[in-house]
Amino acid sequence: MTDRVYPAAKPTTNGNGNGNGNGVSAANPSFPATKAQRYGATRPTYRPQPYHRRSRRRCCCTFFFWLFLIILILLFIVGVIGTAFYLIYRPHRPSFTVTSLKLSYLNLTSSSTLNSKFNIDITAKNPNKDIIFVYQPTTISILSGDIDVGDGTIPSFNHGKKNTTLLKASILSNGESLETDSASELKKNMKSKNGLPLKVKLDTKVKAKMGKLKTPNVGIRVSCDGIRVHLPVGKKPATASTSNVKCNVDVRFKIWKWTV
Repeated sequence: MTDRVYPAAKPTTNGNGNGNGNGVSAANPSFPATKAQRYGATRPTYRPQPYHRRSRRRCCCTFFFWLFLIILILLFIVGVIGTAFYLIYRPHRPSFTVTSLKLSYLNLTSSSTLNSKFNIDITAKNPNKDIIFVYQPTTISILSGDIDVGDGTIPSFNHGKKNTTLLKASILSNGESLETDSASELKKNMKSKNGLPLKVKLDTKVKAKMGKLKTPNVGIRVSCDGIRVHLPVGKKPATASTSNVKCNVDVRFKIWKWTV
């Protein structure tokens, strides 16, 4: 009986079973490191910086501090200049007086139409010995209460040092229509036994000259109150009483759209 011969078992290899013909195991292939792997370890973690509010507040405080300081310096300079100007020139306001006012006629028709004529003399005095006033054309209005009963103008003129100037003007109202309430009030005042109360208002602009120095034009308003006049009888003008008249001179500055 013939014996069977069985082949020997296949020898095992070390490793994971991937061997070559020499019985030596093959190593795993190596790949180059990625950019993230190379730089990720040394790259610092990004952390957003906190918002610095203090720096902005500090800038704002510094800005307002310097602005306030500059304003104070400018005010100080203006004050010094104003004080020096006052000590050198001793400026005084001009004064005005209503010397004479005559009413030729004042008629109010049934349709509330007003016609009037006044002749007025105004004395202007310049008390300054070193200042000349240069006046622009002056607007004159005569009012009874709040009702305008006549308007006129005085041409521009120069008011010399220590000078007294007499200003003359004719004040007219030709066919001025009044509202019903104004017409009723004016009729009532015209019948008053004490005479018709009147007020004179002058508006103009003036600049001062001190040698070669000139100031800008400044608005002034002159208000003269306390005038009374009776209506004329016949063709002779009626003379108003001006003994108790007081005139106030107010300087008016225009700031943008407002006049103060």
